[in-house]
Amino acid sequence: MSRPADKSNADLLQGTLDLLVLKALSPQPLHGLGVSNRINQITKGTFDVKPGSLFPALHRMAEAGWLKAEWGESENNRRAKFYSLTKAGRRQLETETQDWQRIAMAIGSALGTT
Repeated sequence: MSRPADKSNADLLQGTLDLLVLKALSPQPLHGLGVSNRINQITKGTFDVKPGSLFPALHRMAEAGWLKAEWGESENNRRAKFYSLTKAGRRQLETETQDWQRIAMAIGSALGTT
């Protein structure tokens, strides 16, 4: 299916969201909106993760033991759930980073062939 050339947000490839969430949380704990904003920032606006995709991923990743969730107060003094990486989450980030680097090299190689 073709997409309009001016589409500003790319669709997330399967598995990419987990990597982006883990990377967004690697420096510090964030609440859901903070995770979404950080992903947008680190991808230079390429990925705009909506709550309908983000929150199920956060819950799934917490259940997998990659994230820890704790209630806290947001910058505008509202109650929010803050997510942080666990040791297992840091290991998962490392594994997924290596996997995506290998995939990116393979795709780059395939695209560079004639």
